Amino acid sequence: MCPWNVKFARALPAGSPYAARGFLAGKDARTLAEHILAMDDDAYRAAFRGSAMKRAKLAGLQRNARVALGNVG
Repeated sequence: MCPWNVKFARALPAGSPYAARGFLAGKDARTLAEHILAMDDDAYRAAFRGSAMKRAKLAGLQRNARVALGNVG
């Protein structure tokens, strides 16, 4: 985060539409990538219902998760 922006940062209110979804919240890159790779189509639809992430499709998201795992070693 830009040091300038830290000065103005605020916590998100409960229920904010900008908060991370439960599926994503609090996971590091390795853990999140592993969970994405383990998802089936039903779990993917449930996790990203009403989100623009659905446009990436499960196969595309899993491809990116494999790249992320390769990058974190």
